[in-house]
Amino acid sequence: MPSLDFDLEESAFRAFYAQQSAALQDACAALTGLVAATVTQAGGVDITKVEGRVKDADECIRKFIRKYRPALEESNTPYDIQSYITDLIGVRVVCLYEDELEKIAQIMRAHFAVIDVTDKVSAVESTEASFGYKGLHLDLRLSAAERSLPEHAAYAHLPFELQVRTIIQDSWSVLDHRIKYKKSIPGQLKRRINVLSALFELADREFRQIRDATAAELLQAPDETAEPLPGDDAAAEGNVDGAQAPAKAAAPSSELNAFTFLKIATHFFKDFEFEPSKVDGFVDDIQAWSPGMTRARFNALMRETVGVVKRYKQHFEEQNPKASFNPYTVIRHCLYLSNKAAFRPALRNSARESFESWMQEQGEPKPH
Repeated sequence: MPSLDFDLEESAFRAFYAQQSAALQDACAALTGLVAATVTQAGGVDITKVEGRVKDADECIRKFIRKYRPALEESNTPYDIQSYITDLIGVRVVCLYEDELEKIAQIMRAHFAVIDVTDKVSAVESTEASFGYKGLHLDLRLSAAERSLPEHAAYAHLPFELQVRTIIQDSWSVLDHRIKYKKSIPGQLKRRINVLSALFELADREFRQIRDATAAELLQAPDETAEPLPGDDAAAEGNVDGAQAPAKAAAPSSELNAFTFLKIATHFFKDFEFEPSKVDGFVDDIQAWSPGMTRARFNALMRETVGVVKRYKQHFEEQNPKASFNPYTVIRHCLYLSNKAAFRPALRNSARESFESWMQEQGEPKPH
């Protein structure tokens, strides 16, 4: 029964919290799992973590005293503390880029009932007297359809707070909580904190812009795959048994790099997702084995050899059902087949011997 007796209401809230502690922890785990599954299934965003927590009882009391008690008692409005703590259960989704905050919010709005939304990024950016930023907060509950399901009965009535942050916002929040007496610290220290906050914000924007610029580079990379085989470039590779011919100095724009490699590789392997970190290292290896490798030469050798290697791949997988022969492995074999001397390091001894043995058995012609 709500009242204006704070001590009575505090005792009632603590009793409720102690009695429901285990159930709240179970509800937190279930809601965290639902949020994680919802974001994952929706796709289109890079998530680094999804985590949940049950708010500490003392923290709940402090929040009620700070935000609600003065106005309620001033207006003579009876209260019970539990009704005002909408973030007793909290779930946090941490993504990579700032433009993904709203994407995640849209996903959540489509799957959960929205009680309230607080954009703490905009709130901080709209004032010069505050420092730090917190991301996007949504007060949610299960949708009507989800609340009716028996498996959600134990926590169907509970609201929860969802915090959506970038990884940099999350880092700032952790550090920001370590700064004590923020309202009383000298102006000089406040200025230093503001500078630090601005650097974090700048980093968030720079990472997003670098991501966008990298994607643009990939789109603008020249496409060699539709062009006819360049005779001079093909000849430069030599035959299977011959030594590598001296490479012509490649113009900077024609040299094989991660962007042009991806343009060519995805043409041959349309359904395979090449991880950026692996692509960089693989292209470095190719350039180390064949300095000055151009995108035209790489495309030419792939087109000349991939048919043979795919036949070998089929044979290999029939003989080794549990072994992996992914596109990187195919490309390594194509490189080796195009120039055995230059690209000998592309294959391990056992792989090279197996490939050579199969070619001898099949009487495979040399690429030209």
